[in-house]
Amino acid sequence: MTGLDMRATEVADKLALLRATLVQEGAGAVRLRGTDWFAWVTAGGSSAVLLTTGVGVAEVLVTQDDACVLTDEIEGERLRAEEVPGGFTFHIEPWAEPELRERFVANAAQGRAVLSDRPVGEELPLPLALRQRKLVLGDAEQARYRLLGREAAEAMTEVLHRARPDWTEQQLAGAGAEALWRRGIHPALVLAAGARRLPLYRHATPSHEPLGERAMLVFCARRHGLYANLTRFVSFGGAGSAPEAQRALMDVEATGLAAVAPGKSLSSVYHALAQAYHHADVEGAIREHHQGGITGYLAREIVATASTATQLEEGMAFAFNPSFGGMKIEDTFLLGPQGLENLTCDPGWPALDVHGRKRPLWLEAQA
Repeated sequence: MTGLDMRATEVADKLALLRATLVQEGAGAVRLRGTDWFAWVTAGGSSAVLLTTGVGVAEVLVTQDDACVLTDEIEGERLRAEEVPGGFTFHIEPWAEPELRERFVANAAQGRAVLSDRPVGEELPLPLALRQRKLVLGDAEQARYRLLGREAAEAMTEVLHRARPDWTEQQLAGAGAEALWRRGIHPALVLAAGARRLPLYRHATPSHEPLGERAMLVFCARRHGLYANLTRFVSFGGAGSAPEAQRALMDVEATGLAAVAPGKSLSSVYHALAQAYHHADVEGAIREHHQGGITGYLAREIVATASTATQLEEGMAFAFNPSFGGMKIEDTFLLGPQGLENLTCDPGWPALDVHGRKRPLWLEAQA
């Protein structure tokens, strides 16, 4: 089966699921506004122009008889030619007359309810069962994810091998963004912190300060709507974190990863991490930053908490990020029949075997 055939099959399966939902809910249409749901239903198409918003320049409206991309004259032809596969029609209105879109939606729904990922007015939210299906990735989605993860990890390795202590955090982040764009990956988030700011802030947006003796680089890298999330560290001239501290953090992470299994709840992973922090004598660290959770078509689809009841299934992707003492560890994993598969592993990066799993060490570079 060719890539086009696989994409067509994926779209057909997803449209069938949406139409079954319409029957179950007695609704007239499903309206998908978010960039995440647009990518999901189009099997990897992008409605994103402004990268910092969750709603793109097009929507998808699905009824029993049609699957229609709603957009304006600015975007229509580009989306048709470059982003949207076969199986969709287009409703293209003048950019200055958005009311025409609302009239079209009302007519398509024929007086029945409209379900939406981002409901407005009298629209209803998507049912939980459908939202859960979005989290479980099919074979074609998993194949796209593996390629994205590998290339995002290679971009990270490339940049941190080139980094120098006199670079500013903004230079490091800029090099990271360039390496991602060069691979056709959206730098949805790039964080960078040098030696002074590392112990101070969990979300270190890049500043003009020089890196100094060590640095952290974080990617939320998006392509085909999917997110590869990973964090790496570099130290210059042997000024890295103590090996004991790195290993302690890896042990915390390993405890959480060991709790990821089909049928368990996301909260059980949180509680496993909480116990691991307690065992490492850094119990308060779990309150200093979220621990990540399920990823996929959002960098954080669902964040793990003490009460997150979401049941884990094969086909889900995860990005956990335990942290304490100016250190963090993060990769993107896919839960399959053999357990967790690390999608963002670069064999060229230094690693340590931790409970049977290769985990990233700090890169030791010359000053």
